[in-house]
Amino acid sequence: MPDLHQIPHLDEIAHHGEYHGVGKRVTETFADRYHHQNKVVPSLEDAIRLTGLRDGMTISFHHHFRNGDHIVNMVLDKLAEMGFHDLKLAASSLSAIHAPLIRHIQNGVITHIETSGMRGELAEAVSRGLMDCPVVFRSHGGRASAIRTGELHIDVAFLGAPSCDPYGNANGYSRDDDEGIACGSLGYARPDAAYADEVVIITNHLVAYPNAPWAIPEDEVDYVVVTDDIGDPKGIMSGATRYTKDPKELLIARNAANVIDAAGYLYDGFSMQMGSGGASLATARFLRQKMLDRGIHCRFALGGITGQITAMHEEGLIDRILDVQSFDLDAAKSLKNNHFHHQIGATYYASYLVDSAVDQLDFVVLSALEIDTDFNVNVLTGSDGVIRGAIGGHPDTAEGASLSVVVAPLTRGRIPTIVKHVNTVVTPGDAVDVVVTDQGIAVNPRRPDVKEKLEKAGLHVFTIEQLQQRAEKIVGVPEPIRYKDRVVGVVMYRDNTIIDVIRQIDEDA
Repeated sequence: MPDLHQIPHLDEIAHHGEYHGVGKRVTETFADRYHHQNKVVPSLEDAIRLTGLRDGMTISFHHHFRNGDHIVNMVLDKLAEMGFHDLKLAASSLSAIHAPLIRHIQNGVITHIETSGMRGELAEAVSRGLMDCPVVFRSHGGRASAIRTGELHIDVAFLGAPSCDPYGNANGYSRDDDEGIACGSLGYARPDAAYADEVVIITNHLVAYPNAPWAIPEDEVDYVVVTDDIGDPKGIMSGATRYTKDPKELLIARNAANVIDAAGYLYDGFSMQMGSGGASLATARFLRQKMLDRGIHCRFALGGITGQITAMHEEGLIDRILDVQSFDLDAAKSLKNNHFHHQIGATYYASYLVDSAVDQLDFVVLSALEIDTDFNVNVLTGSDGVIRGAIGGHPDTAEGASLSVVVAPLTRGRIPTIVKHVNTVVTPGDAVDVVVTDQGIAVNPRRPDVKEKLEKAGLHVFTIEQLQQRAEKIVGVPEPIRYKDRVVGVVMYRDNTIIDVIRQIDEDA
């Protein structure tokens, strides 16, 4: 070995230490060591103890099983049984299936929640003052950014995976067989896996190493737990991603496609994203026909992906799919089978800290619960003030896309959709370009270029005030929602600044 002291100017070289020889080598065959040198632990309780989880720490989950998820409830039941308290729950979103969390909040196991959305009994209870600390609502891009910067520090991530090998390579489907559960992309789990102090993969399908391709690599995983049940694949397909046959929604979708076309964003090689909701998803069907008529194609489709998008990909109409969440089982199967259907993480998708994929969008079509005369959009609280939805990627894509189109019926039953002031601002009006309803189109005054193009194409454009007045004439003026002073939710914009708050509804006589 060389004498290091004879090397000139050694003090100018970063010190890396002296060579100490080869470490302990393993001479067993891969097949022999495979069974005892891995990350599989006997039980969920063992994994929890090994992570070093303590009271007051933050635990996280993903929502790719949507309303079919069994992981959150299973883990929280075990944590309660083990006597944990004062935990922060940082889930990418929460669904109706998570109603059992109510008792864990009441018992003090969970004292803080951060999420993108909340539905069902849990959302009802939170809206009525269940928690002492307000729930923090972040967009998907905002959550990824907060995890990356450490603003949202995750101590232990519990991530469900439909397939995983003994070393921790995890994915949302299995290439070994077609019988297992599948959720498709694990895009919203990827920031958790990358930045959490400890990562536990929970799977019902242990496959041979290496589980390639993988969504989460083994170097980001600490422990693997095998269990019989991680979720119900039928719950992945929810009402928010239904294939609509409603005439009103189809009319809105046709109008939205015409707006995109007239505005000049439907050209050979365009990029797009369709949000959840019947009308926004149906817009792709009308765009498809225009593409076929002209012989043009889409360079990439982004975001939550449905079977409609994957069918267009398989037709050759869409070159690439960038999938952060598979909205239905057809999309999950496509991710497995189609080489150019690629899963991406939430940071790549929508973080404001980087040049993310949303910044490459020509247009996005988004749904809404309410839109006001300043073009502000609410997708989080219902007409009764109760939390009923999720921020998702709404503000991320609206700001990032060159053209943001919000679609909604003018009225829902006896409730107006276009109002003077939304209950909760989720996406600010400055990021919304066009509102399309079944009874008219309105263009944000900030986009006179779009208005001119639409009118030139023969589309009649109303002011947003005219649509609001029409809605009011049809259904009248709803009674104002009564709120208490207590704040039950804090709404963060995509840059993690506070854009609004949600107050406890007042049902006292």
